[in-house]
Amino acid sequence: MIHQTAIIDSKAKLASNVSVGPWSYIGADVEIGEGTVIGSHVVIKGPTKIGRNNKIFQFSSIGEECQDKKYAGEPTRLEIGDNNIIRESVTIHRGTVQDNSLTKIGSGNLLMAYVHIAHDCMVGDNNILANNATLAGHVHVGDFAILGGFTGVHQFCKIGSYSFCGVGSVVVKDVIPYLMAAGQNAVPHGMNTEGLRRKGYSAEAISALKKAYKIIYRQGLTLAAAQQELTELAKDEPSVQLIVDFLQDSSRGIIR
Repeated sequence: MIHQTAIIDSKAKLASNVSVGPWSYIGADVEIGEGTVIGSHVVIKGPTKIGRNNKIFQFSSIGEECQDKKYAGEPTRLEIGDNNIIRESVTIHRGTVQDNSLTKIGSGNLLMAYVHIAHDCMVGDNNILANNATLAGHVHVGDFAILGGFTGVHQFCKIGSYSFCGVGSVVVKDVIPYLMAAGQNAVPHGMNTEGLRRKGYSAEAISALKKAYKIIYRQGLTLAAAQQELTELAKDEPSVQLIVDFLQDSSRGIIR
């Protein structure tokens, strides 16, 4: 249902069963998939592609131009997958040509009220960003990560899959997969073992990940030496390989 007060640009493409609430605006070059529900007073600008069965709550701003002084009106994009919940007053900006011209959000994510996702961020699947969590430009988030309320992530940082950042964390370097981090600036606080149990990780896998934590953070090794030991550990426990791959891709360095 499209409310009579909603404004839909003639160049927008909405599936037949998309719902748009009162006083919302859908701009040109916006594509919205089946079953998506747009609340009241939502602004969506393009080029933006939104998948199926998303729910976007009131006063959210989706696909707006980025807050980057280098941006000069280039036709950059935003892509959002399926089954996301985007709560009140969330802001998500399109990318810049200085990166890949794309901001991308996967599927199954919960973005709580006042979350901000800046230009060129890449957010995977099934993440939870609690109220007022903020991603600066070019931040990458894996899958099944949790960012506590008021967490702020510095530009170009990477947040590993299955990690957990406590409330009010300030993240200025990369957070490895499975890690619990907290503080200003954020520091390691062990592996996210309870979260891993809830995700069905075996006792053997969790034990190996605890060993990986000790290799990185407790043995006084250089990161290069730690990576060698982790590579050997990953041969017996595939879960560790996610850390190995993450470290190889890290450019800012990890929190230690």
